[in-house]
This record gives sequence, C-alpha cells and structure tokens, in this order.
Amino acid sequence: MPNQISDNQQTLAPNRPWDWARISRTDIRSLGWRRVLKGGRLTDAGRLPRYVALFLLGSSCIWAPISGYLATAPVKYASHASLILPGSGASASVNLANIGQASSYANSAFANGSISPTETYKRLLSADRILDAAARAVGAERDAFGKPRIRLVDQTSLIHIEMEAASPGDAQRHGDALVAAFFAEIDALRADEIATREASNSGAIDDYQRSVRETRAAIEQLQRQSGLLSAAQYREQVAANDRARQTLRAEESTLARQAERVAALEVALDLPPDAAAVTLKLYADAQYMSLLKDVSAGAAKLAQADANYGPRHPVYRTARDEYEGAGKVAVQRAAEVTGLSVEQLAGLDRAPEGERAQLLSELVRENALRAGQEKHVKTLAAQVAAETARLSALAPVAAELEDRQRDFAVAEAVFASAIARSESKKTDVYASYPLIQVLENPSLPERPSSPNKKLSIAAGIAATLMLLIGLTLAWVRNPLISRLLKDTGENKA
Repeated sequence: MPNQISDNQQTLAPNRPWDWARISRTDIRSLGWRRVLKGGRLTDAGRLPRYVALFLLGSSCIWAPISGYLATAPVKYASHASLILPGSGASASVNLANIGQASSYANSAFANGSISPTETYKRLLSADRILDAAARAVGAERDAFGKPRIRLVDQTSLIHIEMEAASPGDAQRHGDALVAAFFAEIDALRADEIATREASNSGAIDDYQRSVRETRAAIEQLQRQSGLLSAAQYREQVAANDRARQTLRAEESTLARQAERVAALEVALDLPPDAAAVTLKLYADAQYMSLLKDVSAGAAKLAQADANYGPRHPVYRTARDEYEGAGKVAVQRAAEVTGLSVEQLAGLDRAPEGERAQLLSELVRENALRAGQEKHVKTLAAQVAAETARLSALAPVAAELEDRQRDFAVAEAVFASAIARSESKKTDVYASYPLIQVLENPSLPERPSSPNKKLSIAAGIAATLMLLIGLTLAWVRNPLISRLLKDTGENKA
C-alpha cells in the first residue's frame, strides 16, 4: 500500500506530499484508470507480486490444457502412401483389310487445363462408399476406420495419403484397404463407362446392320430379276459386245475380199460357181466319163463316115445313130448325176481338163469359203444385234445395281467402322479416368504420430515466452507512454 500511495503521489502531485483528505471519488477513479493505462516506475518493486500472479495464472492457463492433452489423448500411428498419375497419352491404330481402319487415342491426363485429375481422385479417395468398402475389408466400423488425410503436391502428379490407427499394423492395413478399395472403384467406374458407351452404340449399330441387310436384299432381288450380278459384269459384257462388233467388221471385210475373188474367177471362167460345181461333180462320175468315151468314139466314126460316104449311105446313118444314141445316154446320165434338165445341162462346161479344171475347182472352193464366210457374218451380226438390244435393256438395271452396290458398300463401311470404333473404345479405358499407379505402398509406422509431445511442449514454451514478453511490456509502459506523449507535444509546438 505505501508503494501504491507513492505511485499515486508521483502521478497526481509529484512535487507535494499526498493528502488523502483532499482526494475526491472522481480523483480516485481517474487515478485507477491512469495507473492501468500508464503504469508505474521501472524501479517500483511493489508491482512485482501482481505481475508474478498474472504470470502464474497465465502459465497455468497455457500448460494445463497441454498437460491434459498429452495425458488423455489416444496414441495414433500414421501410415503414408503415394499415388502418381503418368502424364503421357497413348494411341493405337489398326488397319483391317477390306474393312477399314480403327484407331484409338487417349489424351494425357493433364491435357485439359480446366480439369485436374488429381483433384478428382482426391475427392474420390474421400468418398463414403470407398471408405465403407475399405472399412468392411478390414472388418472395422466406419467411424473407427477414420478418414484419410490427402495432400496434393504442387506442380506434380503425386497424391499423398495418410491413414491413422491405434497400432502400426492397423494403420498399414487401413492404408492398404483404402488403396485397394480406391482401385476397385476406379475399375468399376471404367467398366460402367464402357458398358454405358456400348449401350448407347448398340442402337446405332443395329440400325447400320439393318440398313446393310435391306440393301443386300434389294441387290439380290435385282440380280435375280435381271440375271446381272454386278455393274462390273455389265461393263465386261459391253466390252465383249464391242469386241464382237470389231470382229464382225473384220469378218465383213474378209467376206468382201472373198466375194471379189469368186467374182474374178467367174469372169475368168465365164461360168457361175454353181455350174462349175455341177461340172466337177459330173466329170467325177466314172460312168458318165465312160459314156463320154463312147460319144467320142461315135463322133470319130461319124466323122470318118462323113468323109467317105454320103448322108444317105447306110454306114453314115449307122455311125450317126450310134453317135446320137451315145449322146442321149450321156445326157441322161448327166441329168441323173446332176439333177439338172437337158436345157440346164447345155450350159455346163464341156472341157474341164487341165488348168481349166483347176480353175473350176478353185472357183468351187472359193465360192464355198465365201458362202461359209457369209453365213458366219450373218450369224455374228445377229448375235451382235441381239446382244446390243439386251445390253440396252440392261443399262438402267446396271445403273440401279451399281447405285445399290455403292449404297451397300457405304452401309457396310459405316457398319464396319462403327463396330471397329466400338471395339477400339473398349481398349481406351483411361479416357475419363486416367491411369494411376501406386508410387509408394502404405508404410508401417515406427513411432506414433499423435499426440506429438515435442510440438505440444514447443507450443507451450512459445506461449509462455509470449506471456513473459507481454508482462515485460506492461512493466515498462509508463516510460514509453511518457516519452511518446513528450515527443507528440514537442512536434505540435
């Protein structure tokens, strides 16, 4: 109390003794607030018990919770694991003969700057269904299993996982169960994505398949009706008909040359080809040739009788009758052999001997070749005309068949491409959920992670030091405030 009075005397009236009788209640209240704000002298030891009491009270408020925490907090062990997302993409391309090309490409997990796969997987690791599955795997309750601490490393694709448990083995098992449940859920999500895509593509594939069947049925019906299998077959038939036309023109030219040759022989022999043929046939008959010898002999006798006797001489008449009889018999034989009348036989060549016989033979042979060539040309011309008419009728059918075959090829290509894309998507399992790997398996902790005695004691020491610093500042606040007020007054002056 004397020290306190000394403080009041120093504050209120430092140059005169303290007079309690003259101090009013207002002065006392003013005195209390000023002591609170400004404090006392640095050498005033009377204030020390009050500061010691404040220090002890503050220290007890600091160290009591720390001691209680260290004494009652359960021991926890933390198991650490690390996951990594590879940053590169993957692509594949397959060429299918007569079908098309199938390709698949998986972008890098970090190609899209607006979506972070690490943040996605961080949220997925904390999902309730994954934690429930991991808790069931280790046979623990959901509340007892706990919740992982997940930390992402900046500028990397690493995900750090921390799991706590009451023992080192339980912490490691909980970490393994969490990682296994996470990968199982990722596989399930990928499988569900593929199934959803297949379900969405199955309708389109069925439509493509139905279009292929309808187009094929229309082509088969048109083929049955027309007998034309393909537009290529029609083009081959048109080409064959063009070649037949060229052949016909060549054969007509050959026929013209052969006709000119026959005409030249006719002029040379002054005999038509039919007469030449009959002549050769007639002079090839042995009986007719024998009769000609008789006619020749009769003609010789008649000439001799004509030279020696008169027309009424019996010898002459006998020779004439023999000659005429032999001639009649020869003519009858010629008519039998050739089938010609007597008048027609008069136009036959009577001297088919030597070179003339060869010319007759050549005329007959060339005329036969001409007749054969003419028949061949007529037959070929009829075939070309019929084929031209048939191809003209098939032209619209061939055009329609080509259009339908083109539609079928397009429908088949679209159908094959759809199947190829559907199959290739099955391999692209990392499109929506990128590939993730275990970089560090859950560790087996060697020491507990909580309670952290060193950190708790360090925090208590730091709080105690700050309390001491605060009390020290409160002890020296009067000189500091006086100096500040003095400096402020001097600045105003």
